Amino acid sequence: MRNVRSVLAMKAANLSFREIGRRLKISPSTVALTVNRFNEAGLTWPVPETVTDTELEFQLYGESGTNTRQGCRRIAEPDWAAIDREMRRNKHLTLQATWEEYLATQPEGYRYSRFVQLFRKWQSRLPVTMRQTHKAGEKLFIDYAGDGVPVVVDRLTGKIQMAQIFVAVLGGSGFTFAQATWTQTMMDWVGSHNDAFAAFGGVPALLVPDNTKVAVIKACHYEPMVNRTYQDLAEHYGTAILPARPRKPRDKAKVEHAVLVVERWLLGRLRHRVFYSLADVNAAIAELLTQHNETRLIRRLKVTRRQLLEEIDKPALKPLPATSYELAEWCLRRVGIDYHIDLLSHYYSVSYRYARAEVEVRYTARTVEIFYKGERIAVHIRMPGNHRHSTDPDHMPSHHRAQAGFTVDKVRMDAADIGPAMTALCERILASRSHPEQGIRACLGILRLERSYGEQRLEDAAARACLIRAHSYRSVKSILDNNLDRRPVMDRAEDPEPIEHTNIRGPRYYGH
Repeated sequence: MRNVRSVLAMKAANLSFREIGRRLKISPSTVALTVNRFNEAGLTWPVPETVTDTELEFQLYGESGTNTRQGCRRIAEPDWAAIDREMRRNKHLTLQATWEEYLATQPEGYRYSRFVQLFRKWQSRLPVTMRQTHKAGEKLFIDYAGDGVPVVVDRLTGKIQMAQIFVAVLGGSGFTFAQATWTQTMMDWVGSHNDAFAAFGGVPALLVPDNTKVAVIKACHYEPMVNRTYQDLAEHYGTAILPARPRKPRDKAKVEHAVLVVERWLLGRLRHRVFYSLADVNAAIAELLTQHNETRLIRRLKVTRRQLLEEIDKPALKPLPATSYELAEWCLRRVGIDYHIDLLSHYYSVSYRYARAEVEVRYTARTVEIFYKGERIAVHIRMPGNHRHSTDPDHMPSHHRAQAGFTVDKVRMDAADIGPAMTALCERILASRSHPEQGIRACLGILRLERSYGEQRLEDAAARACLIRAHSYRSVKSILDNNLDRRPVMDRAEDPEPIEHTNIRGPRYYGH
């Protein structure tokens, strides 16, 4: 406002330009310009009360940024809407660069200060933005920078891989953490969170990530579905997750600004450096972040972000747990009819009662946990993908447990408990079969005869079976059924020397 009405009132009282300027603290030339514009506009004093100060100023000076006097040059207005769209599309574009492009097409256009003033005035007509107030230790805003850092991964071929930049900023102090990772997968996402909490020295009450897939499975304006592993991380640290609303970047304006700062402060300074490992990139980032957080002053507050962290955020942060979160992934599996699940080419057992049921599996680098309707029903040590089985005997039904318990060593132990004859018989049976499983089953059948006939009779039957070379379950059972075990065992004379004669065909003849 140029005090138009006051100037005209004092002039009507016959005060000089100098006196009016002294009283209103403006220059006499400004007073003269106002009076001249009033006279040129054909207005008379007093101005009606129905004419507002804004309308009166418009009649004298016209639209801001233009000159209404005859003979004066009119400057072409830039296309503010096009400039705004261009700046939204390219986040690296600044008003300084936009003004320079405008000046290249309009050499006699607005100077930079006037250009910015008019653009801000045009922006003021856009929908307003709510001012967010961040409480101490309440929110941590998380995102990835849009641009990465090139890293030479092969010195011979010069192959380059882009490293992703993870950014986290505390709402209260603006303290910023950044880290380079190879990917944006869950493993790197969790590792960056662990390192960020360690850098802050505590845990905030809320995590505010973008709707990236590692954080949010299904984006929703009201109830987003958070990734189970990410939720597990939040529970480990005693915090909560509040994803930003879809397509609402202003919900996390703090981290958007931090990402912009990282890209300008870090990436701009690293653009001429050549990196050969991720460790080199993170060392350079850490050095620049130290300057950003601990050396640079916040212009309005005249303090560093480190000072604000220590004074505002850190006292309100939750303490770190004794151990960092260990990456745990979740998946759904269907239990097979053999009461095992297939996880990464290895098979883990659950109780046979859950056969054919759908279960949730939580696995880390060392353990595998299996849940049914939220209840943990099995825990195993993580094994490599070797297509083998990890089976807990308690998960097996009784008849399966009994069957699985019989191994070669178990057969030998049970046979030795009965007697030497039974041990000898079992050894001969195991040696005579083409596959050990066949011999185990035959020995198992013979050993179970002890339930019906007792140990002594079975030992005697085994002795007779060894004497007559009857190495089978049927033979031993026949001896017991016919009470042959109760008859005295006669030592058989040693076989005489075999008779060699052309008329004796022998057993080989019948094998053809």
